[in-house]
Amino acid sequence: MSLVGIALAVAAVPAARQVAAAVTEQVVTSPQTGLAINGIDPVTYFTDSQPLAGRPEFEYRHQGVIWRFRNDGNKAAFARSPEVYTPRHGGYDPVAIARGIAVAGNPLVWIVSRQRLYLFYSSAARAQFAANPDTIAAAAEARWPTVSATLTQ
Repeated sequence: MSLVGIALAVAAVPAARQVAAAVTEQVVTSPQTGLAINGIDPVTYFTDSQPLAGRPEFEYRHQGVIWRFRNDGNKAAFARSPEVYTPRHGGYDPVAIARGIAVAGNPLVWIVSRQRLYLFYSSAARAQFAANPDTIAAAAEARWPTVSATLTQ
């Protein structure tokens, strides 16, 4: 199994906004801006192997929230295939989901595994997932329907 793009790009988002996110929505959003995954362009995890901030002029509404992109190409790619680029479980930490709770993932603590983007609350959770991605991903998948039912639509 190959893990691609394990990185922490702390410069991409101001420190005060790194972890702050709503844990009542189906998609992790910033309570200050209402943006999905703190305004990070989800396509850049795949194309640039790092999280990069999107721009206000390239916004797209999906799953009831606004997503930002760095350019029209990334916005178009996401619009064509949001299931490819949307963080798994709406950006909630799969390690926590596997335990039955919703904890917002930090867009700067991430892994792409089996062509899916996962966000984590902490580096320790990311390391735990990286050590056993198939087992944790399967446990999170099994628990996600129950956990997501506790979130607002």
